[in-house]
Amino acid sequence: MSLSAAQLAEYQAFAEQLADAAAAAIAPYFRAELAVDDKGGRLFDPVTVADKAAERAMRELILARYPEHGILGEEEDAVTGSSPLTWVLDPIDGTRAFITGLPLWGTLIALNDGERPVLGVMNQPFTGERYTGSPAGAWRNGTPLRTRACKSLSSARLMCTTPDMFDSAARRAAFEAVAADAQLLRFGGDCYAYCMLASGFVDAIVEASLQPYDVQALMPIVEGAGGVMTAWDGSTAQHGGAVIACGDPELHAQLVERLRHAM
Repeated sequence: MSLSAAQLAEYQAFAEQLADAAAAAIAPYFRAELAVDDKGGRLFDPVTVADKAAERAMRELILARYPEHGILGEEEDAVTGSSPLTWVLDPIDGTRAFITGLPLWGTLIALNDGERPVLGVMNQPFTGERYTGSPAGAWRNGTPLRTRACKSLSSARLMCTTPDMFDSAARRAAFEAVAADAQLLRFGGDCYAYCMLASGFVDAIVEASLQPYDVQALMPIVEGAGGVMTAWDGSTAQHGGAVIACGDPELHAQLVERLRHAM
C-alpha cells in the first residue's frame, strides 16, 4: 500500500503519541520492585506488568483512532484489520535489561503498509531518547542519523544481544566464525544496539530467534540512516528469525555470503 507524504506524517505523529502513552505506563515500574513472570520456552522469557500495561495503552489508542488497522503485539493476540495497515508493537524490547535496572531497553512501534514496515519508533523514556525512521531518513530526537562507513569485518564493531539466541549448532558456529574476525564483539543491547548502529557507533549486528515485533520498528531506523537490515540470506528481515544489520552495504554483502548457509 502506497502512502502519501501527508499520510506518513500523520501516522508518524500518531506513533509518537503511542510512544508517549507507553512511556507513561512504564514509568512507575522501572527500577522499582516488580514481579516477573516467565512465559516459558527454550530460554527464560520474562514479562512484567509494565510490558502488559504499555501494550494495552497503545492498543486502546489505536482501536479508538484507527479501528480498521491491524495490530500485532508481543503481549496480546493479533488483531486483523480491514485495512492493509498494521501496527507492530513491542512495549518493552529488552525486558531482561529492564528487570535488571539497565536502560538498554525501549518501546518499539512500527507501521507496516502490508508489504513492509514504513515507519519505526524506538523510544527510551528513561534516557529521554527517541529514535525514528521513515523513507525520508532517521533521527534521534530530531537530529539526523547516519551510519558510518566500514567495509571490512576486521574493522567492524559487532554486537549481539546474547549468544544463547542461536538455536542450532550451525547458526552458533556461523556466528562465532564471523565474531572471530571482527575488531570488537559486544553482547547486550537489544533494540538499543540497532539505534547505535544507525548512529554510527556500531557496524554490524548478527542475531537469531527474533520475532516480527523485535525487528519491524528498527528496520526503518537502520535503513533511514543508510544501513541495511535483512535476514541472513538477504531476504526481508520483517518476519524475524536470523537477522543481520550493517551500517555499510558492502559489509552487509560480505556477511550475507558468510551466514546464508546457516539460514
